[in-house]
Amino acid sequence: MSLHQRVERAQRGDDTAVPVVPAERPVPPKATLSPTRAALLADIRSRVQGEVIGAFQSLVEASNPAEVRTRIVAIVERIITEHAFTVTREERMGLVEEIVHEIAGFGPIEPFLLDDTITEVMVNGPNNIYIERGGKIQRVDATFLNDEHVMRIIDRIIAPMGRHIDETSPRVDARLPDGSRVNAIIPPLSLVGPVITIRKFAAKPYTVEDLIRFGTATAEMFDFLHACVQARLNIFVSGGTGSGKTTTLNVISSFIPEDERIITVEDAAELQLRQEHVVTLESRPPNLEGAGEIAIRDLLRNALHMRPDRIIVGECRSGEALDMIQAMTTGQEGSISTGHANSSRDMLRRLETMILMSGYELPLRAIREQIASALDLIIHTARLKDGSRKIVNITEVYGIDDDEILTQDIFVFEQTDVRDGKVVGELRPTGIRPTFMGVFKANGIELPPGEFGIPAEDPDRPTPRGKGRWTAGVTAEAPGETRPLVGQGRAVTAGGMVYVSSVGPIDPETGQVMSAGIKEQTRQCLLNLKTRLEAAGSSLDKVVWANWSLRDLSELETFNEEWLRWFPGDSPVGQGTLMPQSHRRAGFRISIGVIAQA
Repeated sequence: MSLHQRVERAQRGDDTAVPVVPAERPVPPKATLSPTRAALLADIRSRVQGEVIGAFQSLVEASNPAEVRTRIVAIVERIITEHAFTVTREERMGLVEEIVHEIAGFGPIEPFLLDDTITEVMVNGPNNIYIERGGKIQRVDATFLNDEHVMRIIDRIIAPMGRHIDETSPRVDARLPDGSRVNAIIPPLSLVGPVITIRKFAAKPYTVEDLIRFGTATAEMFDFLHACVQARLNIFVSGGTGSGKTTTLNVISSFIPEDERIITVEDAAELQLRQEHVVTLESRPPNLEGAGEIAIRDLLRNALHMRPDRIIVGECRSGEALDMIQAMTTGQEGSISTGHANSSRDMLRRLETMILMSGYELPLRAIREQIASALDLIIHTARLKDGSRKIVNITEVYGIDDDEILTQDIFVFEQTDVRDGKVVGELRPTGIRPTFMGVFKANGIELPPGEFGIPAEDPDRPTPRGKGRWTAGVTAEAPGETRPLVGQGRAVTAGGMVYVSSVGPIDPETGQVMSAGIKEQTRQCLLNLKTRLEAAGSSLDKVVWANWSLRDLSELETFNEEWLRWFPGDSPVGQGTLMPQSHRRAGFRISIGVIAQA
């Protein structure tokens, strides 16, 4: 019987917790041993195991973790001396570490959990262990004895959390005492034996300065995100697996003021918030009888009764997305969550799909209206080919038009080259001002010089109109209604003809799109056309060709009635087309362009 089996038997007979013994230093990689040397170390290891089994009870009861290590060192030294074994200091310390890890740690993977340079540990069955370091995956020279050995380590990880794993429930999510996230899956679901995946957390949480130093984002981007969190914008952090979503969430959550009550909801608690007033809720899987499950949705609903200022959901995976969106629109503004997606646009589509998974039969239009109303900002993270992690997009969600959720990128990462295996690029503002810039001033948030690197508002290219809640209560100095960027009708004279591009139903006195039906909008378009043509030395009766774009083809007959009032008799030759997206977003139902004689 191996040491592992005997130790487990002894543990089943005693409920005393085994002290966790920290390693003195990370264990260096094992050197390749000759068969003779390997046999010698195996003999010593077997003798040490026998001694440790005899002293196991006293080791468990040792109050000082250092005392456990001291006793194991004494056993190893005595056996080596008694049998005159010739071993190096490194081999001797390696034997000590192996035994300590088996008694008080997580066996062969313990050295990798103690190494701060390793970010992921992956066990693919007993004979294949991989780590991630610097964004790159590599195989390591370490193994378990067999499948049972891996299972015992899994049980040791999940037992303190009251969770279980067996053939009837062959997968589990858990966490280590330091908060590192653990997933385990076993046969029959896994065909390679028990599999463990551990996402390690830094002993010291990353700060803004750390991420700037890593090149994850720029100081201007974090200044911008700091103001967004202070202004209580609702934020989703999206990205692929291992792209740094949780790290980014931890950093931006540090911008939440200390005087606010924060409720976090997670499958396995891993967020590292620094505020004092934080309540952490963790879901619970069903027990052996299949009862007692507490899902994320249940905790999220309960959180609404706990007087939260902000709600943070570690990750939305299914129907809880509906509850999260509802919370964002019912008083918990400033809430944050994460989700898996390949881009900011994909995150919106995934939210739609997750809401449909809630079990409620909601029209897609209603779902998109809820998302557009609730969500303000999407921070998209990515792991690049060189292993580096960056915030590649900060995208504003500023409204909905014609069943389309409207977005615009505020910051982007542009890759320009790859040098010596490293991705080269630039994190920069796009030159687009968010529609909510006025909200910062309305909330008393002082903007730094240069306003995060975002260009000043251009009178010739005004900011599009944003959400209704951003215009309510905004001071007079904040952006208000803006003139549409399309439908102005540029006139060009050439070859004895006047060409007028698409004219929209814009009231010339207010500069705003008419919120009227197709008949009134057609009349306004023709009035605007008349003004453009007369200014260019032509008139409506000289129009020889026209092009009209309709938002809805079912309104063609009503449009034609108004058209014939302006062009009785022989109407100009023309054609009708479906309206382009830019005109739809501006609120047009009709736009008209013409060619006329000069």
